[in-house]
Amino acid sequence: MIKKVTLFLLGLLLFMPLNGMAAAESVISVDMHYLVVSPAEDGSTNMMNMVNFTNTSIEVFNGAGEGEAVLNVTIPTGATGFTFLDNKIAQKQVETGFITTDPIPANQTVVLPYSYRIAKGKEINLSFDYPVQMMQILVPEGMGSIEFENVTATNQGLFKMDDQNYQGYSVEGIQAKQAFTMIYDKDKQPALKTQGSSEQGVSETSGNVTKTAPAFHNPGHLRMWAQSPLRSWDPHVFLIVMAAIIIAALSYFTYFRMKAIAEEKRLSADKEENVFKSLMAKQKAIMDRILELEENFDEGNMSEEDYQAKLSAYKQHLVQVKMNLRQFVE
Repeated sequence: MIKKVTLFLLGLLLFMPLNGMAAAESVISVDMHYLVVSPAEDGSTNMMNMVNFTNTSIEVFNGAGEGEAVLNVTIPTGATGFTFLDNKIAQKQVETGFITTDPIPANQTVVLPYSYRIAKGKEINLSFDYPVQMMQILVPEGMGSIEFENVTATNQGLFKMDDQNYQGYSVEGIQAKQAFTMIYDKDKQPALKTQGSSEQGVSETSGNVTKTAPAFHNPGHLRMWAQSPLRSWDPHVFLIVMAAIIIAALSYFTYFRMKAIAEEKRLSADKEENVFKSLMAKQKAIMDRILELEENFDEGNMSEEDYQAKLSAYKQHLVQVKMNLRQFVE
């Protein structure tokens, strides 16, 4: 089950919006923090986290110079059952959460998957050690809803991932050390959104109005026409011919212009669709490879060293595909 959730969150990283790097004062930033909230059998709350930590500098990051810690990750006070879900990353539990001790290469991202539980009925008080560009909180459909305090959250409604519907919430621009609260109620389901509203139709009835034309044209206009080179033409016929020419020219231009635009859009749409399909196929292939890799490792068909090396390569490839896909999902 843990492996499936981990794989699901890795898939979500493909849809991570990249809206710029961290503020200048922070070398480390969190591009995306995914959190899946669900009830446990004993009534407590499961908190499954998948977090992207990025070194935005051009140098290897070895920590802030305080002890052996490279990254500091704080979990809520009173949390229990902490589990770190990636055995290739060196980490140690501390009083406030855990630390990692592996350096982060320049302009590289490390993904930290971990989980813990919050006691039943307790508020979830969160605060992060680094700025978070985007946090997405997911609740499996039918397993409750979340209310937020001291932060602005957007209800994204239901969406489907891996044959499971999730209620989504998003929070953007969380500052380092900014505290906010989530109140999770597994028995309170989110209200259904209704889109659209009835519009009252308005019909307009126009009556017949007869206007009497002037009995004569302006003498000045008649004199100007009689002195012009076009005096041999009937002025009314001339106006009709000119109007027909103008309308035909406008129609001709509009037709071919719209045709050209439609053709450009069609070619662009076909090209983008082919690129998108290709990237989605790559995504599926990578995810299948990761599953196959985990199965081989679990069955003892490969060494842990080979497993970790191949898993790292797949993850790097996954991030690259995600960066190419972002233009289609932003």
